[in-house]
Amino acid sequence: MRVIVDDKIPYIRESLRQVTDEAVYLPGAAMTAADVRDADALIVRTRTRCDRTLLEGSRVKFIATATIGHDHIDAAYCREAGITWTNCPGCNAGSVAQYIRSALLLLSLERGLDLPHSTLGVVGVGHVGTRVCEVGRALGMRVLCCDPPRADRGEQGFMPLDEMAGLCDVISFHTPLVREGQHPTLHLADRDFFRSLPDRPIIIVNTARGEVVDNTALKEALEEGRIRDAVIDVWEHEPEIDRALLEQVYLGTPHIAGYSADGKANAARMALEALCRHFDIREQPFDITPPPLPTGTDPNNPLALYDPRNDSRALKEHPDKFEYLRGHYPLRREHF
Repeated sequence: MRVIVDDKIPYIRESLRQVTDEAVYLPGAAMTAADVRDADALIVRTRTRCDRTLLEGSRVKFIATATIGHDHIDAAYCREAGITWTNCPGCNAGSVAQYIRSALLLLSLERGLDLPHSTLGVVGVGHVGTRVCEVGRALGMRVLCCDPPRADRGEQGFMPLDEMAGLCDVISFHTPLVREGQHPTLHLADRDFFRSLPDRPIIIVNTARGEVVDNTALKEALEEGRIRDAVIDVWEHEPEIDRALLEQVYLGTPHIAGYSADGKANAARMALEALCRHFDIREQPFDITPPPLPTGTDPNNPLALYDPRNDSRALKEHPDKFEYLRGHYPLRREHF
């Protein structure tokens, strides 16, 4: 079995050797039709667009994306071509929750956000959004939730976005990117959304997909004082991001909210387990454990575990190195 793997997926090589000795590691954004033509399976990340251009004429029958998001997978073409695909739901939910927790603590320390007297609005309450709700409550915040698909299924406890926005101090987006259908999320936060916000400016956080928040409208809202601050990890047109917007946001990071070592290990394990299931290979006991933190890290200080100011500083100093910063991300653990 020949497997083509994104070479930036960590902790996977030794475990994949238990399954096949024919694994080829390539840069995800540079994979070509020639590269995958003789492959049986792909293990990718968001930088590999899996569509007709890449896959037509190949013998690929299975794709695992080691990510929660899957808008880079052309599901319609895969169905037409008889290619099974899977993502890794929830793999980095803990990592994103850690990112949000650290960002909220910093907003409290440096921007005067009074957490116990503030309201957090969570848009998209799946694996990640649920964990973010838990973070907000643990910090003493009032938490409101918006998830139209779940509300349509009759589930309780969800508010429409326009109603929720008027009650929040912080709004955090955790939706997939959906371009069509009953509940599209493309530019969910657009110019009209920002102009509808109440007089008291709020803080926008986006760790979902860049296109969920209209970056031009966000920049205008910051310039006009319609919002108080922004924490942005995902951007439109990555890696060619809006540098003027980067300078305006409080924290701007290179799409790494889910990049804890723990989240990456979860994703690698889930992708390998799915590969084994698809090809009817007896599942191996994949023991994927990331390296420990350096000794001396303060276990009582969450910002010692992860301080997003470091990632923001690196991107603001070198916005041209967006992909490099992602591909050479330092060790980050969610716990000791």
